[in-house]
This record gives sequence, C-alpha cells and structure tokens, in this order.
Amino acid sequence: MALDTKLCTFTGRMVIVGFGSIGQGVLPLLLRHLDGLTSDRITIVTAEERGREEAEEYGVAFHNNPLNNDNFFQVLKPLLDKGDFLVNLSVDVSSIALFEFCHRIGAFYIDTCTEPWAGGYTDSSLSPSLRSNYALREAALARRADFAGGPTAVLTHGANPGLVSHFVKQALLNIAADTGVETDVPTDRDGWGRLAARLGVKTIHVAERDTQVSNQPKQIGEFVNTWSIDGFVGEGCQPAELGWGTHEKQLPEDGRRHEFGCDAAIYLMRPGASTKVRTWTPLEGPFHGFLITHSEAISISDYFTVREGEKVVYRPTCHYAYHPCDDAVKSVHELAGKNWAIQASQRLMMHEIVSGMDELGVLLMGHEKGAYWYGSRLTIEEARELCPYNNATSMQVTSTVLGGIIWALENPNRGVVEPDEVDFRRVLEIAAPYLGEVVGAYGDWTPLQDRGLLFPEDIDESDPWQFKNFRVV
Repeated sequence: MALDTKLCTFTGRMVIVGFGSIGQGVLPLLLRHLDGLTSDRITIVTAEERGREEAEEYGVAFHNNPLNNDNFFQVLKPLLDKGDFLVNLSVDVSSIALFEFCHRIGAFYIDTCTEPWAGGYTDSSLSPSLRSNYALREAALARRADFAGGPTAVLTHGANPGLVSHFVKQALLNIAADTGVETDVPTDRDGWGRLAARLGVKTIHVAERDTQVSNQPKQIGEFVNTWSIDGFVGEGCQPAELGWGTHEKQLPEDGRRHEFGCDAAIYLMRPGASTKVRTWTPLEGPFHGFLITHSEAISISDYFTVREGEKVVYRPTCHYAYHPCDDAVKSVHELAGKNWAIQASQRLMMHEIVSGMDELGVLLMGHEKGAYWYGSRLTIEEARELCPYNNATSMQVTSTVLGGIIWALENPNRGVVEPDEVDFRRVLEIAAPYLGEVVGAYGDWTPLQDRGLLFPEDIDESDPWQFKNFRVV
C-alpha cells in the first residue's frame, strides 16, 4: 500500500475526543487516507491546550472543553449525527458513555482503551476486582446484545490492545506452516482456539521493549514517557491482570479470581507497575518487563478458549510484559517511591528523541519450536519519515487506529466489537506500511534460562511455561 492511497470514502463529520500524542499522530493519517474527509469536517474536543498549534496547522477546529458525565451529551450532540464518526483517544472519559451515545444517534465509534470517568482507576471505595480492566470489559460487553446490528463500535483498537490481537493470529498461522500443521485460516473463535490448542501454545506475552532515547535526561520530580503519561500511570496503578491458562498448576499467593463474568482472567493484589515478569524479544533478548494491565490480556485468553460443553478444555495464559523507554522506567521507580502520587511535572518525549526503536510484538510459547515472537520493529527515524507528529511508539498505535476506522466504515453495522473479532488481515494490510520491519523469530529462550546461578530459586523445572517461572519475586 502506498502512503498516499485513499483507503475508503468518508464524507461525514468526525470528532476526535482527546488530542495528546495519539490524536496528534492520527490526524494526518486520517486526512491522508480517507477520501472525502476534509479539515473543516473534523472537530477536536479535548481537556487541555496541548495540541492547539498542531490542530491549527491542519485547519481543524479545536475546543478545550473537558468532558464529564454531566456535559458530554450537550457538548457532543451538536457535532455528531447519524453516519458520523467519534474517535475517542482521551483519558478520564467513560468509553461506555460515549459508545452508548454513538449508538443512540447512529454514529460510528472507536477507542484504544476502555476508560472510566476520572478517578475510576484508583477509586478505593471499589474492590480491586471492580477497578480492573476485566470489570470495565465486562461492563462494555454487557451492552452488546442491545446494540447488535447497530453502527459499528470498535473497542480497544490501538497497538496494544488492538494490533497485538492481529499479530497473534498471524503468528499462529506462521507457526502452523513452520511445524507442518496443515490448516485453513479459521473463521471463528472456536476454530482459532482449536488451532492454538493443537499447536500447543501455553503462554502469550505482549513483549515490548522501547529503546527510544532523549537528549533531555529525566529530571527529579518529572515523569517522562513516549506515549500518554496519564494513560500509563492510570494503567500502572490498576491491579496487575492476566488471562489465566488451563495449563497453570496453581494460583499465585496474591492472585484472585473475579466473582463475575467470563472467568478468563485473574488479578494480583498489587499494582501492575510494581509487578515484573521475565520475557524475551529477538533484538533485546531476555529482560524484565512490567505486568501492566491491558484488556488484550483478557480478550485474547477469552477469545482462544476452547470448550467442550460447559467445560473449558483449553485457554492460554496471556499478559503484557513491557519495558518502556529507560526514562519511563526511572519515572515509574520514582512514582512507586511516592506511593503512586504522580510527579508534578510530566514530559511526553517527541522532538527531543535522538535514537531508538519500539520493538513490539507477541511472544507465543509452549509449541513445538519453543518460543516465537512476531511483531513490529520501528525506529524513531522511520516513524518521522512516515508521518508527522509521531514517534516510534505512537506510530504503531495511530496506524492501527486508522485500520480500525477503515474496517468499521467497510463493516458499518457490526455493533460492539473487540479487536479479536475484526479482520486481522485487513488491519495488518493497512497498518503494515507504518510498522517498520514486521518480522517473526524463533528463540530457545525460556524463563528458566540461567536461573539459580547466584541463589536458589523456587521454580518449576517440569514446565517452564508456568506463570511462577515468569514472575520476578
């Protein structure tokens, strides 16, 4: 696909809620690839002044008008009607409220994360279970039956969650081809689950290493990151969450099951930003990543579940294993030391980045060839050449937001859908030109590699793919 290809026609109005790094990065992609979408048909509604200059450069209306539960309908209704599109890239704005609003008026919808209203992630009056991504997902999916056949609302469709679900499907097909397993491309979730089970996949990591480096070192009292700081801190303060596989022998001591919903996941009684796991990517090799909660950990495990009657016979463990840029690691360490009170100063790394890449992919483990990583290697230099107002991290998100918008317009009456239900080939086709090098690589790494050399460790040598072997304690 050429970078100037018009992918589909859209002549309605579009509202972008939230205009941080992802909103600014996706705007030029939308104008580039949507035939009929012009600057005068786009409105930005956001909660801060950041991004005003970028919006003005493109001639797009910019409203600094924070949305809340009392005003969102009055603010958005004059801007949207049937056939229009709401692109929700905000934090602290209820995703459920916005996609219900879109269904009511007949508009399309997409977001990159299921968000609560402000304070929902850290509301201590709620149990850890109820302030989890699992609970947010269950609440969103509970609306599906009522919205069936309505305008398409694509939930949680950024890089992760989003792109990584499509990577998992392609990775499974690659492993099947490389191990001599003959298969058609599955057409439903049961078929995909049975393929994963047949291949012997036990554990799936979203394994990401961000090596982007700034020429401005992190200062004391400053949180630095390559993408939304509010979003990262909010997720990091939620309980660590993971899809829980059928091969797991025992629940972690601090692990808890939810008492409602699909039961595909568990949570730990600690924040994700204080929970580390061992993982691997081809360029970085072994490293420790944060087990930050993301909805793909739940949706992937749920989607690939195989049942015989009411009995679950197969489900993979799935979770995020994230090493952000080094300045973000320092920022998280400082944040934890302040008992999760965010620093007074925040800086989103963009123009000051001088080198590095985001190595983002899925690591499928337990099959015949051991471990297989499939994903994107995108450098900061490539990202800047591909599209303005993007770094390597944002580009992987914005290109997938574009893919989700195109798919929604091509499938206009699908109601509420998750990434796992979207055509993975179509989204990968759209996003691929913006992902740098998309590769697959096998490795002989396991979480038992080089363990117990300095001190004895409590490990399960009979099955390297047990969660207890991945967890850093």
